[in-house]
Amino acid sequence: MPSDHETTVLEVDKKLLKELEGFGFPLARAARALHYSGNASLGDAINWIVDHENDAEDDEMPLIAVNIEIESPQPDHMMEEVEKKAQEKRDRAHQRKEEEKKPESNSEKQRIHAGKELLEAKLTAAENERQRFLATRKAEKEEVKRARQKIRQKIEADKVERRRQLGFSSENPVTLNPSKPIVQDKMTSLPVMTITKAEKMRECLRSLRRNHKEDDARVKRAFQTLLIYVGNIVKNPNEEKYRKIRLGNPLFQDRVGSMKGGIEFLELCGFEKTEGGDFLHLPSDKLDMEGLNAAGSLLRSAMTNPFFGLLGG
Repeated sequence: MPSDHETTVLEVDKKLLKELEGFGFPLARAARALHYSGNASLGDAINWIVDHENDAEDDEMPLIAVNIEIESPQPDHMMEEVEKKAQEKRDRAHQRKEEEKKPESNSEKQRIHAGKELLEAKLTAAENERQRFLATRKAEKEEVKRARQKIRQKIEADKVERRRQLGFSSENPVTLNPSKPIVQDKMTSLPVMTITKAEKMRECLRSLRRNHKEDDARVKRAFQTLLIYVGNIVKNPNEEKYRKIRLGNPLFQDRVGSMKGGIEFLELCGFEKTEGGDFLHLPSDKLDMEGLNAAGSLLRSAMTNPFFGLLGG
């Protein structure tokens, strides 16, 4: 095709030019199509446009001389063909636009879906953390309440003992009356049902602290290690490696295994010794998430409560 920089004046048929413009083709492209197809017919001009639709210079305005009259009428079937090709061109242009939109649309859907999943994960994590916090606070309050009760009972018992040493009769109403509420409190504080697993865990931790009360740092380290074992399982219940402990591991023996009550606490959490006795293993079918969360709360209370396990009874 000749370059647009040439000085050739395009001579075109004004009737055909008007019809091409009526189909929506730009004036410059319609003029070139008529000129280079020899102003033969509307169909030839359309064919030329279709064949050169990707030419970059088609829409640049050339010099046009509308001075040719072609009176050959277009047959009906030719007009239909022209309209068909024009429609095909418009359809192809529309299809290209739709295909360009698809990647952007899919990317936006994926971004929205990922955002929803991230939000749900954050909400779930926040709710789990809230539940753990509430359980820890409840366990701490109960432990402090029991510790205060024991302190009051111990003080009252000391008073009774001092009176006895001073020779006061234990039958004296003056000495008996103050002790009545304490005795009554003791009776009402006794459990009225079977000891729960949580209570067994608490007693196990108390025993561990009492048995090693001269080495507070070692006791605290044992509690921290037990909390790590329990926390890893709660966060990753399907991970086998967190549910299996090698008993011969020197680090485990130093921190937990050699402490009286350490292995017993893990067994209360669901761990079992394997047949060879080399491992502690928590089977997946015996996972008790509620019990493990309670164990975690008790361990946190044991580490933060100064009264934990230091009082008798």
